[in-house]
Amino acid sequence: MNLPIHNLPLFIAAALVVNLTPGPDMLFVIGNSAANGRRAGVMASLGIGAGCVLHTFLAAVGLSALLAASPLAFEVVKWVGAVYLVWIGCGMIRKRSGRAATATATAAAPHQRVFWQGALTNALNPKVALFFLAFLPQFISPSESGQAAAFLLLGGIFNVGGTAINTLMALLAGVMRERIARSESAGRAAAWLQRAGGALFVGLGVKLALSSR
Repeated sequence: MNLPIHNLPLFIAAALVVNLTPGPDMLFVIGNSAANGRRAGVMASLGIGAGCVLHTFLAAVGLSALLAASPLAFEVVKWVGAVYLVWIGCGMIRKRSGRAATATATAAAPHQRVFWQGALTNALNPKVALFFLAFLPQFISPSESGQAAAFLLLGGIFNVGGTAINTLMALLAGVMRERIARSESAGRAAAWLQRAGGALFVGLGVKLALSSR
């Protein structure tokens, strides 16, 4: 089956540039990895990827167009996502500091939870939906059949690249965290990393809340 896709090499290059540009998703992954370790960062990256799968599907079936056309729907999704980010950040800031807190956090917040936090963070960002709706059609011929399959393929390519880059960022942030943890002031460093990660999520939530279409 020939899909109505054109300029695929250009799409791959553009997708790589977009995925390498620091944004809320990458900052979410780095913040999780710095605060809770590289495994948490990798799970956050996979969760972000799951959210992108949802946005790709919505773009393919045209639901993102409905979100773009409805200011009320856009605002509702935006504020839900903003409140969710702030809630995660405040929870991290309130947690007890030090190595004991790290052990408690590991028991209380399994990696599955981090995965779903990443998925919801991405899924509840309406600007991601609008980006997919604006970016993918530029490489799809509107006059040919098979557009839904083309959306899914291009979205999959974009998502694989983005997940790989975010995972790499998670590993790098995790390595830096482990090096800091080996120092004599490991407890204080872990506390500050956790608070910094929480402040980052709060900032992302506020930024999303204040953003416009």
